[in-house]
Amino acid sequence: MTSPAKFKKDKEIIAEYDTQVKEIRAQLTEQMKCLDQQCELRVQLLQDLQDFFRKKAEIEMDYSRNLEKLAERFLAKTRSTKDQQFKKDQNVLSPVNCWNLLLNQVKRESRDHTTLSDIYLNNIIPRFVQVSEDSGRLFKKSKEVGQQLQDDLMKVLNELYSVMKTYHMYNADSISAQSKLKEAEKQEEKQIGKSVKQEDRQTPRSPDSSSNVRIEEKHVRRSSVKKIEKMKEKRQAKYTENKLKAIKARNEYLLALEATNASVFKYYIHDLSDLIDQCCDLGYHASLNRALRTFLSAELNLEQSKHEGLDAIENAVENLDAASDKQRLMEMCNNVFCPPMKFEFQPHMGDMTSQLCAQQPVQSELVQRCQQLQSRLSTLKIENEEVKKTMEATLQTIQDIVTVEDFDVSDCFQYSNSMESVKSTVSETFMSKPSIAKRRANQQETEQFYFTKMKEYLEGRNLITKLQAKHDLLQKTLGESQRTDCSLARRSSTVRKQDSSQAIPLVVESCIRFISRHGLQHEGIFRVSGSQVEVNDIKNAFERGEDPLAGDQNDHDMDSIAGVLKLYFRGLEHPLFPKDIFHDLIACVTMDNLQERALHIRKALLALPKTTLIVMRYLFAFLNHLSQFSEENMMDPYNLAICFGPSLMSVPEGHDQVSCQAHVNELIKTIIMQHENIFQNPRELEGPVYSRGGSTEDCCDGPQGETTSAEDSTQDVTTEHHMSDDECEPIEAIAKFDYVGRTARELSFKKGASLLLYQRASDDWWEGRHNGIDGLIPHQYIVVQDTGTPPLC
Repeated sequence: MTSPAKFKKDKEIIAEYDTQVKEIRAQLTEQMKCLDQQCELRVQLLQDLQDFFRKKAEIEMDYSRNLEKLAERFLAKTRSTKDQQFKKDQNVLSPVNCWNLLLNQVKRESRDHTTLSDIYLNNIIPRFVQVSEDSGRLFKKSKEVGQQLQDDLMKVLNELYSVMKTYHMYNADSISAQSKLKEAEKQEEKQIGKSVKQEDRQTPRSPDSSSNVRIEEKHVRRSSVKKIEKMKEKRQAKYTENKLKAIKARNEYLLALEATNASVFKYYIHDLSDLIDQCCDLGYHASLNRALRTFLSAELNLEQSKHEGLDAIENAVENLDAASDKQRLMEMCNNVFCPPMKFEFQPHMGDMTSQLCAQQPVQSELVQRCQQLQSRLSTLKIENEEVKKTMEATLQTIQDIVTVEDFDVSDCFQYSNSMESVKSTVSETFMSKPSIAKRRANQQETEQFYFTKMKEYLEGRNLITKLQAKHDLLQKTLGESQRTDCSLARRSSTVRKQDSSQAIPLVVESCIRFISRHGLQHEGIFRVSGSQVEVNDIKNAFERGEDPLAGDQNDHDMDSIAGVLKLYFRGLEHPLFPKDIFHDLIACVTMDNLQERALHIRKALLALPKTTLIVMRYLFAFLNHLSQFSEENMMDPYNLAICFGPSLMSVPEGHDQVSCQAHVNELIKTIIMQHENIFQNPRELEGPVYSRGGSTEDCCDGPQGETTSAEDSTQDVTTEHHMSDDECEPIEAIAKFDYVGRTARELSFKKGASLLLYQRASDDWWEGRHNGIDGLIPHQYIVVQDTGTPPLC
């Protein structure tokens, strides 16, 4: 039998195992609760996201409607302008352009926020609903899988409990059998010892007298020993059997224990992780990622759209130009700002004299008066020049005030954790009340002084103008100043009427000649507006057939002369580039290769009259020459194209003025840069050619570098070619572009064609052969293959 201590210990072991199993069972229950809570939190999170984006969609829609109302309010205000033509003209002014772009930006933001609201409602929220439904459905299935895993684990634990109890039971039986066996062995040893002692005591006695007694006693002892031996054998067999069962039970227990530990480890380490990853979290994070990335894509595209609009506004702000706006305003309202006709002398009845009388006795009085005017003019000019310098210095101060770069408010958006720091940051900016009050007081005081000086300067200049006119008329009448007489004589000698057959209009030739001589390095030429008064004076002089720029005097404002030239081309009834070839010319701009672009422009211009082409060639040769001084005058081909594009080529109605004007400017820029390739051979157009010295040369037949036509340029060399056929060998050339001959003497060929060149007919033409036909080949359209060949005859 087992001892009470052993029995108590077995009970403690069983109790400890039961406690451990209860703890595991409690853990399994808590695991399911934890997963349930996780699922509830996900559902709640997805519900909150839906509510958030639903509310945000409402806010975005309200914001969009408010923006639309704001834009429509001011657009309706601009549409209600009575003078629609004036409103249309005002759109070219840079501040109005900024205003229009700002309204367009508001409308654009309104559309974008409407789109954003629609994406929230019809894209993002349904995604969260789908994720919520999927998560709930998958969690139910995951919970079933988890419950099955827990049931399997508890089954393993129960099996271990049964095996352990069997082991303890068999081990207890083995110990009990072993105790009984030891007890039998002790009884056997005791019985054997007792028998030996009795035999020793009975040995001395007589055998005859007690033989029967001894035999009987010996028989009794043997019977007792046999019983004990038999009992020992039975107990030995029982112990052996129980011992074997205990060993087998222990083996089963150890195997079950290992399997149970492995199952528990797998469940806690692998099964739970796989259950969460591959069941509970199946697709949740990926779906949530897609939904939130949809939100990011919408917001980023909103920002990109906003930045595109802001870039357009920034470009318009950069192009705010007071001088250009003034020029545009005067050109738009030319009738308003154009000086009226001069007042004519209205003689009294019978008075036929319309000039000053410089004869005696008033001659001396006129001389004295002229001298007094001269003296007073000298004093007034000095005084007015000082006022002008003071006025310009004050103007610079005002410009420094109004152009201070105080528009950066990035510091206001450097938020911190406390709102106090935000308020303090905003309060210290330029927009704080003390700063505004101080700056405005200084600005207004400076403006008051400036306008005082401006008024003084204008009054002085008006007085000088009146006195100067009187003085000049007196000088002209009296003939006192020899220098003035020479100048007047020189002017009168150059006064001429515009010949109707003249290839280059007088105003174009004279303005270009003056700028070529005196203004190639003038900064901002054609971009800075000149004096409108002087522009009108010069224009009126040309209209009367005079040349106010004749001679070598350089007393005219360069910007005003440039303005006269631009105004002439803008005022043409038919633009220099007719509208009927607008599309052909604009199509050339899309070509990347400049030489091919120049070739197609050349072909498009061939349809124009010869007189128009002569003016074009003259103008663009001058503009190309002017652009070579861009480092000094800041007018490269692009800037010149911006200035001349609207004057030379108008955009037809029904086209987008902004985008088409950009193409027009690119076209003009290309012609300026490639004018030599577009107007290749001066001999093709007999007429004036721009000279870099500022003069005009006529193209005529002549030997000293004067150009002739292609036909004439080859007549003299044809004979020489036939005379030298035996002395010169032809060389090969490849055509760079297609060329179509315009006369019977000019050869036609395709790009890549192989040509034979005999000799140079002129600087622009070769004598050659193509497909067995001899004729003229333009030099600009070919590439000579063998550059190492000696010069041809």
